Amino acid sequence: MRPDCHVGHTRETPGCFTATVPRPDVHDGHRHLGVLPAHPYYGGPAVLPTVGARATIAELRADLDSEGTSAALVIPNYGVPDPSVPFGLNELCVEAAQADERILAGLWVSPLVRDTAATERALALAGEPGVAALKLSFLLGGDADDPACQGRLDRIFAVAAAHDLVVHVHTSPGGPADVDRMGRLVDEYADRVAVHLVHLGGGVSGHIKLIGGRFFDWIAAGRRVYTDASWAVGFAPRWYAAEVARRGFGHDRLLFASDEPWSDHPGELARLTAAIDDPELARRVLSENFQDLYFRKRTGRPHPTTT
Repeated sequence: MRPDCHVGHTRETPGCFTATVPRPDVHDGHRHLGVLPAHPYYGGPAVLPTVGARATIAELRADLDSEGTSAALVIPNYGVPDPSVPFGLNELCVEAAQADERILAGLWVSPLVRDTAATERALALAGEPGVAALKLSFLLGGDADDPACQGRLDRIFAVAAAHDLVVHVHTSPGGPADVDRMGRLVDEYADRVAVHLVHLGGGVSGHIKLIGGRFFDWIAAGRRVYTDASWAVGFAPRWYAAEVARRGFGHDRLLFASDEPWSDHPGELARLTAAIDDPELARRVLSENFQDLYFRKRTGRPHPTTT
């Protein structure tokens, strides 16, 4: 089967063997811009695993064109233990957002005291046109439980609140990015700042913790919490959709995200669309939730395809 079979094709389309319905506009809840240096991960040789990374705005725009992606939140690429790399890509992401109305920018920030000057330079861009989010990850150091990080976290979330920005938080199983620790950020700040827990909690343990009740409890308590299904293990998007149907809420809190170049757009889109049988929920997840969270509230305009 061709990898693009899901995009409005039918059984009669050459090389396509699955009947489908027309796809809603797809909005990408997060992807990355910038090329990383090679790095000796896990004690091995220096490698560059993100072969699909894009260095330029023109390359990014070409990807959006070829995918048919209506809008995307673009965040500095990261993944090597050198915070100067994502900090150095903040202005490129802002430039991308100002060059193309489909693009919104996320800014890399850090809770570490040693990164204070770089974070303040990033936060100075928070009011720039097209900026919609701050990206926070503890993979490069720090911990939500570390008192040394508390003052910096307060500062980051205060700027997010002042500019009505979403704070994106990486989640992964265990360690400082575990949902147990990230949940403390939701409890502390998500009554006034939208918090996007990337990767649906990150792995089986995170999926079960979130979808098993915690995520819906936060919604019921009035927390502004969101997630996306990038990197999700196959059972999780199906389970999330079933819980939405059972509980009657949560349809407005899940977004599609490609996480390019650390994941892949065709695979993420195929998995998520296959997991959601309800056309209305699919429309919300692929399009409407992004519009509500970003274009309508932050840019003062509907998404580009409706103008």
